[in-house]
Amino acid sequence: MVKFTRALAVGFAILLGFVGFGEFLAGRQPLQQQNETLLLQVQRVHGLSDAQMTSIRKIFAKSGYIGQGNPAITRHPLTPEQSEEKARSLGVRYENPRLEKICKAKYMAPLYDSTHEQPEDAKACIDQFEFPDIPFTYPVVWVKAREAAEICSAMGKRLCDAHEWEGACAGSLEPSDYRFDLAKGVSPEAAVARMAHAHNQAYSASKRWSYGSTYEKGICAAGSKKSPTCNGGSWSDCGSNTYPTGSFPACRSPLEVYDLNGNAAEHMNLPLNESQMSSLGSTQLGYTEMKGSWFIFDTYRAHEDWCRWRAPFWHGSRVMDEHSHANYHLSFRCCKSLN
Repeated sequence: MVKFTRALAVGFAILLGFVGFGEFLAGRQPLQQQNETLLLQVQRVHGLSDAQMTSIRKIFAKSGYIGQGNPAITRHPLTPEQSEEKARSLGVRYENPRLEKICKAKYMAPLYDSTHEQPEDAKACIDQFEFPDIPFTYPVVWVKAREAAEICSAMGKRLCDAHEWEGACAGSLEPSDYRFDLAKGVSPEAAVARMAHAHNQAYSASKRWSYGSTYEKGICAAGSKKSPTCNGGSWSDCGSNTYPTGSFPACRSPLEVYDLNGNAAEHMNLPLNESQMSSLGSTQLGYTEMKGSWFIFDTYRAHEDWCRWRAPFWHGSRVMDEHSHANYHLSFRCCKSLN
């Protein structure tokens, strides 16, 4: 099957009349403006250098789609101001000097085994929010796994391994349990299926969500709606109708990580052998793993989304594949190893 790039797909849509040229331009120009405002905020909040920002801007510019959704069709349920006022009325503050001291970065949380360790024992941290990892901002979507890994790297971080995200969600970072033996001698697709089956069997009896042991509606950013025109996943028809991060303070894991359920699904790294583990320093990385759930899950639970559940090989590829997957409800968050 011939795979067309997103740019070609949009070009054909324009030519065939499915998307008007004026509509296309109307959606693209505001995206560039939104992204520049966002990137200035990223630099200010995270203290990034001009060189780091140049690298990130190049990734955004090369994509042409990365951002907080197509402005021409995206309809967010809450504004950042409304979300911030909601948090203020609840007495919620996301600044945490203790965590910032441990992680040496704003809005990151330590990853540790809470059964016998303290936050100060952590050897890695994870972003508390979806990228841009700033409370009361819309998550960045339409980002490929490769682009997510490159953005994390530009920030001095890395794309998390699957087990790190799972530990952040479940409230305790357990030793990695990748059954690499099940990946030997088979295709990547078969390896992912075999490893996921063994892993999900091991954890299904103790399933939990970031906020508790049973799924609850209204706790996380999962009460939005799809665009009326969204029957597939196209740029022109599907708005990224997300909430500002941190809009639901109760959607919080025991390790103080937010929005792991709802809002946007997230790219993570699934290694098929030890040399592909981000947490051990790999930059070649493994295969794509999509974590969490997204903004309509309270009305349409399309799949499992408990913390340690591992997904099928959806849109699967190597993380660093130029053609790795992106869509309107898929974001990411980064991890950082502590020296």
